[in-house]
Amino acid sequence: MKVVVDTNVLIAALLGRKGPNREIIRYCLTGRLMPQLAASLYFEYEDVFERQTTLALCKLNCEQRQLFLDAFLSVCQWNQLYFRWRPNLRDEGDNHLVELAVASNAEYLITNNMKDFRFAELRFPTLKVIKPEQLLEVLR
Repeated sequence: MKVVVDTNVLIAALLGRKGPNREIIRYCLTGRLMPQLAASLYFEYEDVFERQTTLALCKLNCEQRQLFLDAFLSVCQWNQLYFRWRPNLRDEGDNHLVELAVASNAEYLITNNMKDFRFAELRFPTLKVIKPEQLLEVLR
C-alpha cells in the first residue's frame, strides 16, 4: 500500500517510544506500507531532524538519529514530480505532500495535522488524508 508520511508523523515516531506514529514507521520498515518520497519531502525530513526543538526533545544522539532516518529512507520509493497542484492548501508548505501523493498514486497521506488538509480547494477521490491511528484501524 503506497503512503505519504508527513514529517510530523516521522518526528513523533522518533521522539516517542511507542504509539501509532511509531507503529506506522514500523510498518514502513517491514514492508507492510510503501512510503513515497520526493526531493521536497526528503529535504523537509532532513531540515526538521536538525532543528533545535527536535534535538532538545530527542533522546537519541546524532548517529542514532541518522541511522533512524537512513533506515526509513532506505524503504522509501523515490518519485519525480512533473506538475504542481497549487494553490490547494491554506498552508502552502503542505502542498508538496498532496503533489507527491497524487504523482505516486498513493492511497493515503498520513498526518497528525488534519486541519491543514480539511479545506483543500482540490479534491482527489482516490487519496485519503488520515491520522496514524485511523490507518492502523484500516490495517487491522
